[in-house]
Amino acid sequence: MSVYHDEVEIEDMEYDEEEEVYYYPCPCGDRFQITKEELMEGEEVATCPSCSLIIKVIYDATMFKAEEDEETVLNDKMKDMKLEKH
Repeated sequence: MSVYHDEVEIEDMEYDEEEEVYYYPCPCGDRFQITKEELMEGEEVATCPSCSLIIKVIYDATMFKAEEDEETVLNDKMKDMKLEKH
């Protein structure tokens, strides 16, 4: 069992759209981080790259699952379009 430094709502985290990473300040001076991809896979632990602290991210997993499903549909449509051109 992991011991979390804190439990943080995803809405309280900073999101970098370019990197697709959520950040939250760590007491050591660095930032906890978790990627959008990790959240889509059901991960709920954000780590700090500079120390051993971890936090639990509180979020609605279905929100990320729905987004993953949309991406899959779009990717499938793009593949179909490429096949039709050949």
